[in-house]
Amino acid sequence: MEHNAIIQTQNLSKQYKGNVYALKNLNLDVQRGEIFGYLGPNGAGKTTTIKLLLDMIRPSSGQAQLFGSDVTRDSVAVRGRLGFLPGELNLWERQTSMQIIRYIGHVRGGVDLRYVHELAERLQFDLTKKVRSYSTGNKRKLGLILALMNQPELLILDEPTSGLDPLMQQIFNELMREARDAGRTVFLSSHVLGEVQAICDRVGILRSGVLQSVQRVDSLSQADFRVVTIRFQAPVAAGFLTAIPNVTDVHVHEQEAKFQLYGDFDPVLRALSGQYITSMEVEKPTLEDIFLKFYNTDGVRQTEPV
Repeated sequence: MEHNAIIQTQNLSKQYKGNVYALKNLNLDVQRGEIFGYLGPNGAGKTTTIKLLLDMIRPSSGQAQLFGSDVTRDSVAVRGRLGFLPGELNLWERQTSMQIIRYIGHVRGGVDLRYVHELAERLQFDLTKKVRSYSTGNKRKLGLILALMNQPELLILDEPTSGLDPLMQQIFNELMREARDAGRTVFLSSHVLGEVQAICDRVGILRSGVLQSVQRVDSLSQADFRVVTIRFQAPVAAGFLTAIPNVTDVHVHEQEAKFQLYGDFDPVLRALSGQYITSMEVEKPTLEDIFLKFYNTDGVRQTEPV
């Protein structure tokens, strides 16, 4: 096992009847002190991976380690060192948040209530109300407090910002950066591309239970194509654009054309020399643009993990 790997899996798989794989041959390392984004649409296998890491279900084959310990053999010791936020949070509806926090804190061997109150203040969360009175967003806040309150070495968070408003999402981002700066590790599953782009150091892209790529977010943001939007004085046809070398994904609507360009701009300028152009915008690809490259219908572009 790598010295700084907090999470490591070797050919981790979960197979169901009918040769259906929820997860297939996952080989993944998550390093100490990083925020790792586990990215994919619903049904890609993200929650299955988390349940395997937490020994909530057993693998069909392969193995997983947290802190260098086997998650099946040493599950009790491992769980004491991490904080977990599930995608679906089921708590005692008739209890107040503080009653739940005190109880779980007691089970874990104590909790710093000053830090709990600090978290509640930052998340604008009322600790005195019963769980049944909370909105979906407030239940998510309670889940975050429960995951963070012991300042664990590892945070495993399944769709953590679901139901949070934009302001609270920014607070969440701050909390995750603070955890990373303190040397803790965050494993964050999400289908929200902007969330991953905002805070993650590396991202794994999962498709149909198979890990397609692991890349640094900053390298993904420097992908080898640009998104070009051109507005013409008169309506245009897509044909002359699709014929330009290194131009792909052409979309034309009346006077506006949008496409992706790989390589030099000169062939585009030459092809447009007879057109009246009112405006042109060139953008770096968003993580969503890049993500769609891994989910195109012609097959997945494979890249070497980092």
